[in-house]
Amino acid sequence: MMPQLVTVGVTRPDRRRIRVWVPVVPVVLVLSPVVVLAVLGAVVACHLYRIDVVRALGTGWRIVCALPGTRVDMEYSRTAVLVAIR
Repeated sequence: MMPQLVTVGVTRPDRRRIRVWVPVVPVVLVLSPVVVLAVLGAVVACHLYRIDVVRALGTGWRIVCALPGTRVDMEYSRTAVLVAIR
């Protein structure tokens, strides 16, 4: 299943928390022209490096579908960032 929601939380040095919820489907729809260009670029790159296009795009789709449940925590000094994909 494709990810539906990305939650980004930032804890700033003054300990205030900022949390942003980003729905994936509307963002993909708005950025669909860029996605089409990225897929075309991937197809050209596959042909240049002699990689099977269908297999490469299938692998990319499987990676996208495996993203739900992923959490990325980053901390630098007193600033912390949490990205959770659902």
